[in-house]
Amino acid sequence: MFKTLKEDIEVVFEQDPAARTYLEVILTYSGLHAIWAHRIAHPLYKRKFFFIARVISQISRFFTGIEIHPGAKIGRRLFIDHGMGVVIGETCEIGDNVTVFQGVTLGGTGKEKGKRHPTIMDNALIATGAKVLGSITVGENSKIGAGSVVLKDVPPNSTVVGIPGRVVIQDGIRIGKDLDHCDLPDPINDRLKELELEIEKLKIELKGATLERSKVSGH
Repeated sequence: MFKTLKEDIEVVFEQDPAARTYLEVILTYSGLHAIWAHRIAHPLYKRKFFFIARVISQISRFFTGIEIHPGAKIGRRLFIDHGMGVVIGETCEIGDNVTVFQGVTLGGTGKEKGKRHPTIMDNALIATGAKVLGSITVGENSKIGAGSVVLKDVPPNSTVVGIPGRVVIQDGIRIGKDLDHCDLPDPINDRLKELELEIEKLKIELKGATLERSKVSGH
């Protein structure tokens, strides 16, 4: 157990250049606090002390802004950066060396029973505001772009962006158009552009009809 706690601290120094001292990390990193609270709540949950486990998780949520259901399975060296707004569901499974940024949801899609939350394999990264929903798998070494909504399995060694999420890089090979975090699809903006094109088309048709009417009137 002590080894696991030490690893939780070490991964903060590896992932966050702002981390300076052990005391600072232990006292001020809410992601670390949430993970440690879960490491207490999860064994209690497995022993069917459901109420106590939920109380611990809710206290942790109150102080950290991070909600991890005590039933979730979390591997070694999970790093939650900033963390506010992170939600991890009951049947979620997270492997080793995973990074999760603020605003991430690893949730379900409805009221289905059984395994209803995602499985995140080793070395995956889930960027700010991403939503990974349902009983799907994010493969090893994969990255989910900021703001993406992922509803299908992600192959290993892939980068996924967009709403709905789609693979743009797999095994180092670009698939289709690659998108940066600042260039994610905007369905509202796309629809507005479509409306602008339709308006321009109507203007041209109206102008043509007016010219025809003028010609008829001139004769």
